Amino acid sequence: MQERIKKIKLLALDVDGVLTDGLIIVDSEGREIKNFDVQDGYGIVRFKRAGFFTAIITARYSEPVTARAKDLQIDHLYQDAYPKLPAYEKLISDLKVRDEEVCFVGDDLPDLPILKRVGLAVAVANARPEVKATAHYITERAGGDGAVREVIELILKTQGLWEKILRGEI
Repeated sequence: MQERIKKIKLLALDVDGVLTDGLIIVDSEGREIKNFDVQDGYGIVRFKRAGFFTAIITARYSEPVTARAKDLQIDHLYQDAYPKLPAYEKLISDLKVRDEEVCFVGDDLPDLPILKRVGLAVAVANARPEVKATAHYITERAGGDGAVREVIELILKTQGLWEKILRGEI
């Protein structure tokens, strides 16, 4: 497992059920509202500052996702990406990274084609059983409740960068 983690250069994420708890709230005017975990966000910012690439690949389009990706300065955002594999293939081609250099975090069946290709396939604790069966790592935390931060810390610690984060160097 450590050898897989040491190769990671790109963290790609699903949204609903990974960056959020999976609930989609729609107000009386039809506006969508999503809850994002602030610790996940802080982890993403530090991860990027450590020199890694970040991406979101989601099957739905959502204005809150656009806003959150902009706020976190996510490198690549793919919405309305269903099936997800073409967006993933464009992403790794554009960044010139190999499958084994990618960590993807997912929770549901549309994530399976990507999870089967990447070097580090991660399922959140609340993922579907088929996703968990495919994963190299299953988080202790649920999506929307620190699962992404858990993965980021795992990568940073394994790659020897965590102490620099703690010292404020990154």
